[in-house]
Formats: sequence, C-alpha cells, structure tokens
Amino acid sequence: MTAAALAPVDIGHARYVALTDPGTAFWALVDKAQVADTLAGGPLLDAYREQAGDFARELRALRFGLKPSAVYVNPTERCNLDCTYCYLPGTMRRDGGHLPQDKLLAALDKLRRYFATVMPAGRRPRIIFHGSEPLMNRQAVFAAIEAFDDDFVFGLQTNGTLLDRAAIDFLTAHEVSIGLSLDGPEATITDATRHTWSGRSVHDRVLAAMDALRGYDAWSVITTCTTENLAHLTRMVELFHAREVPACMLNTVRCTLPGARAVKPADADMARAFIAALDRSHELYRETGRKLVVANFANILIAILAPTARRLMCDISPCGGGRAFFALAADGGLYPCSEFIGLPRFRGGDLFESDVATALDSEGFRLVTGRDVDAFSPCRDCAIRHFCGSPCPAEAHEMNGGMDRTGAFCGFYKEQVRYAFRLIADGIADDYLWDGWDEGTETIFNHALR
Repeated sequence: MTAAALAPVDIGHARYVALTDPGTAFWALVDKAQVADTLAGGPLLDAYREQAGDFARELRALRFGLKPSAVYVNPTERCNLDCTYCYLPGTMRRDGGHLPQDKLLAALDKLRRYFATVMPAGRRPRIIFHGSEPLMNRQAVFAAIEAFDDDFVFGLQTNGTLLDRAAIDFLTAHEVSIGLSLDGPEATITDATRHTWSGRSVHDRVLAAMDALRGYDAWSVITTCTTENLAHLTRMVELFHAREVPACMLNTVRCTLPGARAVKPADADMARAFIAALDRSHELYRETGRKLVVANFANILIAILAPTARRLMCDISPCGGGRAFFALAADGGLYPCSEFIGLPRFRGGDLFESDVATALDSEGFRLVTGRDVDAFSPCRDCAIRHFCGSPCPAEAHEMNGGMDRTGAFCGFYKEQVRYAFRLIADGIADDYLWDGWDEGTETIFNHALR
C-alpha cells in the first residue's frame, strides 16, 4: 500500500476531513491542517500498513463469505391495500393466492432442516413474514409460529390494518418482532400513497395499532419517503417519538416499478429532509432522554464504525440477498430477496420441488450475489462505495437496466455518509444508535492522532 491509496473525502465538517482506503473501507478523520502531512507519511500510515491485510480480509468475508441466516416468507400474494409505490405487481396483490397452512408448515420444516446444516450450534435462524400482507393468511402464519417457536426467531412486517387485539396478544406472547407502515403524520398525507383498493383511508387504524403496541420492546414503523410526504419527515419523527416507537425506518421509495418512480424525490431534496428529521430526532433525545433510532441511518453509521456489526444487509455490495437471507414466495418460489418476487429471471427454483442449496447456486441468485461495486462505474471510482453499497440490485436492474448499474439515490447516499462522518467527528454518533450496539464486536484497528 502507498499513501496514494488513501482518498480524502470532504465530509462538510469545519475541522475534519475523512481519509479512506476505498478498497478496504478503512477510514480516519484527520484535521484539515494535517492532511498533507498525513498523506506524506507518518504514524497513521505506518500503523495502517501493518494491518491493511486484516481490513481487506474482513471486508471480503463480510461481502462474500456469509451464509444465509434468515428467510423472508410471503405466506400470501394478496394485500388489502393498494399502495401506489409497491414493488409487487398489482395483479398479484389483488388476485393472488395464499400458501396453504399445510404447505407453510412443510416449508418451515424444510427450512429448519436446511439451517441445521449451516447455522452455528445454539443460534436460531430468523423467519420474517413479509408482504404483500401476511395477516391476510393469519391462521396459517399463527399456526407456523406456534409450531416452530423453538426453532426460529420470528418477525412480522404488516401494514397494521389487520392487527387487532387478539393478534397483538398472540404475537407479543411469542416475542415476535412487529413492523408497521405509516407514511404521514396525518391522514391526508398517508392517503396520497397508502389506501385500500377502494381508496379508503387506513391512517387511523395504523395509529390505533401503534398505540396498542406501546410498551412492547420489539416493534418499529417504516415510513416510505416519497414526493408526497418528504416535507413532513420531521413531523413523522415527532409523531413516532410521542407514541414511544422504539425504532423507525425512513426508507427511500424502492423504484422497481413505474408507480414508485412517479413519486421518487430528487436526491438533494431527500437528503435535506432526511437530515432534518435526524436532527429533530436528536433534539428530542436530548430533551427527553428517550431515543428514537432511525434504523436505516443507524446501519450506515455502523457500516462506518464497525462493518461486521451491521444489522441490515441492504447497504453493502453484494447486498444480503441470496447471501445473508433469501425469500420464499407464496407459490413456493425461492428468490434472493422479496424485491425480486414477480421477476421470473431471479427465481431460483421451487422449495417443494428442489432444495435451498440448489436455489442459492442458481443463475438468478448468482446475478445478485456476484454484483460487485468494485467492478462498475461510477461506483468503482467512489471513495465511500463500501459504506453505501450502491443499493438496490433489484432497483438497478429494473430501473437502470442491469446489475452493473447504480440504483436510485446515489447522491442521497453520499450525503448520508458525509453526515454520518460529521456525527462521528463531533463525538455524538452513539446518540443515533441502539444502546449496546457494539456488544460483542471487535475493533481491528484503533489509532488516534494527537
């Protein structure tokens, strides 16, 4: 390695610049007055040279050495809502079928046997019931949770409209993590993108579900950020904080289908609104002592601070699809991720006719797991490519024509990373992270310039 391998990154901070090795995701914050001297040589470079190989091996293992430990299971193709930006085809959501209870139980039994061959002893894999809307097939889902309670850690992502008291009591009793969706601080804003097939509002029903979950530790809310709600993200944070939501996600709309692209915000607008919401969440934390973790941003922070401690695997290349997790569609199809359901090219086979290992080695899966930001422009020339990961491959493929393309929101991700570095420079990054986020993590390199 040479000094030239370290690339300066302007993070917009009054005092510090980030120096990164783009190939290994190594970084250091250096006083602007010391950048030239640091690049010319000295203790930082000397110390880094000694351990550069460790950084490279750690990053490669994280990117290419993972085995699946989770499955997103779609127990039904149907949904009771018609969200304008949904990544699943409308015909599927309106007219699709359910995975029968006996077949769902058989699927989880087969998945249990697969994970027994790849998971460390004593560690349970995760099953996340996902959408369309899993509670449209409630009886089968609840039977599966009850039957395999000792074998999997369960999660449920729901639009919240079918989450009645009996469902909440069952799910919380089984310690199922619950994710809801809400796109506006008031009904008129939510209704612009999330409503029933007949156009009826669901805003108040989701608020009622949120109130019923108050006090439960394992729940969160996703807000999909679009042109319809972007101006209201700070109000969303205030609403979540007031209702004691433990964590939320302010997700950019996934632009795999034309309906989503129609409400895609501009990168600069997305960055400005997102950072304002983060700033507001921090103000509320300082005022009350209670955190609202914005999980998708927290993951970017952790990607910088301790890459192997990431909790989400979207913001890395290759992404977690087909590596850290895969998806089971309601018709038995296996896909690298739920985002690919409805795209036949990425179907890796049928769980009931083949096996998981065959799917993982299929052409559709390899297209995703082989995606490498070091191999295509403009990502390969970007100093922060391994903090952002150029998400999402499904989006890149459908929106821009291939796996060797960027997805949406490149500029937004760059600004998000710069903001994360500014928080680190100011010593307040922990304010934005889960308490105890670094338990069990190891630091390969820690060298402070004084």
